[in-house]
Parts: sequence; C-alpha cells; structure tokens
Amino acid sequence: MIVDAHQHVWDLTRAPYPWLGPDVPEWNRTFEFDELAPHLVRNGVDATVLVESDDDDGDTELMFEVADAHPTVVAIVAYLPLDQPEQAAERLSRLRRDDRVVGVRNLVHHKADPDWIISAPVDEGLAVLEAGDVAFDFVSTLPRHLDHVPTISERHPDLRIVLDHLAKPPIGADDVEPWWSLIAAAAQNPMVSAKISGLYPDSGQWSVDGIRPFVDRALEVFGPERLMYGGDWPISVASGGYDRVFAGLQSALSGLGVEDANHVWSGTARRVYRIQPGRLEAARGALTRAT
Repeated sequence: MIVDAHQHVWDLTRAPYPWLGPDVPEWNRTFEFDELAPHLVRNGVDATVLVESDDDDGDTELMFEVADAHPTVVAIVAYLPLDQPEQAAERLSRLRRDDRVVGVRNLVHHKADPDWIISAPVDEGLAVLEAGDVAFDFVSTLPRHLDHVPTISERHPDLRIVLDHLAKPPIGADDVEPWWSLIAAAAQNPMVSAKISGLYPDSGQWSVDGIRPFVDRALEVFGPERLMYGGDWPISVASGGYDRVFAGLQSALSGLGVEDANHVWSGTARRVYRIQPGRLEAARGALTRAT
C-alpha cells in the first residue's frame, strides 16, 4: 500500500488563499480532487492525506467535503487558530469527533515574525494539540523556523511534530548549512518525523540529482521509520507534475530495502498520523473502482 501523506485541494470561492495571485499563475486557480485522481491511479497510490492550504475555516470545510466524496482521502490535517488557544481547544474537541482529523497545521511560513511559533499564545495552542494527542504539521521554510524545533520539543515532549517538505533544504544552493546541521538537531527527538515532499529548488530545474543529497541526509538522521512520502500536489505542478515528481522520489529512494521502503511509502504516515485501519481498507482500490 502507498499512502501519500501530503496533498492539497483548494477552491478560490471558499477561502481567501492570500498566497495565491497573478504572480503564481500555475497555482492561481481552483484544484479539485478529481484532477488528482488519475495520477494516483497511474502510480499505485491507495490513500491520501489532505493538508490545509489556508488558515481559514472554509478551507478545512472543503477538505471534509472532499473526504466525504472520496474514500481515498483517509486523513485530514486541519486548520486551528493556534494563537487563540481557547478557541483552538473548543474547535479541536469538535473536529476530533471525526477520526479522519489526524493533525493540525498553520501556515507558519507566511507569518511576518519568524519566532511566531514559540510565542506565548502559540505555545499554549501547541499544548492543546499535545493534550489532544494530535500531530502538528510544521511548515518550516527558514533556518530560524527549524532552529525552533528542539525548543518546541522540550516544551511539549509528547507532541508529535511532522516537518513538512524536510523543512525546505537548500536545493541548488552552494552551501548546505545551516539546514544540514539543524535537521540533525531536530531529528534527535524521536517524536519528530518528516515528509519527503515539496523538494523544489528556489531557482533552476527540478532534478533527482538535485534532491538526492537531502533525501540521503534525511534518511541518515531520521531513519526511514520517521520519514513519509508526500506528493505535494498541486504545488508539484510547477516542477513537472505529480507523475514526474513521484518517479523522481522513487529513484531517490530506490536503494532502500523492502522493510525500509514500506516505512517511507506508507508505514510512517499510518503510525505517526494514527490513521484508522478501517479507513485504509476502504481506500484500497476505491479509485480503480470509481474509474
């Protein structure tokens, strides 16, 4: 079984999506799950995790609607206002009535303050997730963000932290530091895992050779049992699309043995997100039956 741990859908009529606009024409439109489905079938992907695309309730509501219509969606990483901990606690109690809600994310990389994640109110919000036994997806795109992971881990020792996109390694840059050292420091906490997803250079063409050193470093410091595959569609459209990126990651991971590969392609996502077995069973073959 393959579980894609990182997908998006968005509808420009349902939420603001302030990061979209004319400057990113490849993404500046509505993307529906039906557009993704053929790519999943071609690549043998059985189940997916939808991840929030906007810090807005409308985006989370859209994910629930998509999941209701498509059993392939086995889990949701929703939005909660982490900087409003009382409101976050109330909303989480409602969201958790649905066993598909396995995690929470905020668009931390769009916050003006790189220290937002360790501010007092957000720290209380993370405590809500820790108490509720819900994973936290951390979009770490700056060295400063990644540098905060040990602090968050120390403050919240029972919080499962998932680093989206390997915390944005410097693909194509001349210097691999400070990411090289910071990712190792983050990985020292066994409660931290990471997604092999969204690995795009800031400039130049996407290539397997470009991402391979960073995938290898992640395997070294996390081990395959704390890494999970994520297709990052439709962001991947700008790097050749789902099929090209999937094939590239297959190549980058081709040296893994069967057991280690199973961790990355499904086991880690199932364990870290605690995806319900019944959801996974319902997802198996659902796309091919639908088509």
